[in-house]
Amino acid sequence: MTIEAVWSDVGEVLVDETREYGTWADWLGVPRHTFSAVFGAVIAAGRDYRETFQVFRPGFDLAAERERRAQVGKAEWFGEDDLYPDVRPTLSAIRDMGIAVGVAGNQTARAELILRDLRLPIGTMATSDSWGVAKPSPAFFERLVAEAGVPADRILYVGDRLDNDIAPALEVGLQTALIRRGPWGRILRNQDLETRCLFILDSLDGLPQLIKEHNTTEG
Repeated sequence: MTIEAVWSDVGEVLVDETREYGTWADWLGVPRHTFSAVFGAVIAAGRDYRETFQVFRPGFDLAAERERRAQVGKAEWFGEDDLYPDVRPTLSAIRDMGIAVGVAGNQTARAELILRDLRLPIGTMATSDSWGVAKPSPAFFERLVAEAGVPADRILYVGDRLDNDIAPALEVGLQTALIRRGPWGRILRNQDLETRCLFILDSLDGLPQLIKEHNTTEG
């Protein structure tokens, strides 16, 4: 099937989260290198990344701590410098091909406002907070299909996580592209899921050409 819409995850696909997790290490009062090491170990063990916080502070409530940070002027934040350099050129190139471009990921309402302020070259922006459903629930991708307005098998979802992005997107019938950057993209492996991806990427740079070639072959 030709690709008529491309939707992307946020963290480690569009946004380099190094700053974000570094500030969490600072908030916890632990060295950034130590936090990163434990973070990677938790992911490699197939556990929820939020367990990382419990290692350093048992009983840690991520939502409550986000509010505490905001109250003292240390709210989570990212900006233009945190976008990967291939993001704007790639999204623009895909849009210029006449393909609808959207972004949808597990993000807070605050993060959605920040993303909107960045004015990315996309048509639709959504987050788990605004939709009231989060990945890996198939309902998240069903909502995405409804928003895209095209059949699921004509949508390409680009994500860095096999568990949260690729597996549930495939379950709903979307095409998928796995990008191997960031901790999940580098650590997680599942040969069956990877072979079912339409594309495996190390960056977004070549994605427009891959889509063009695919649509030419399928068309």
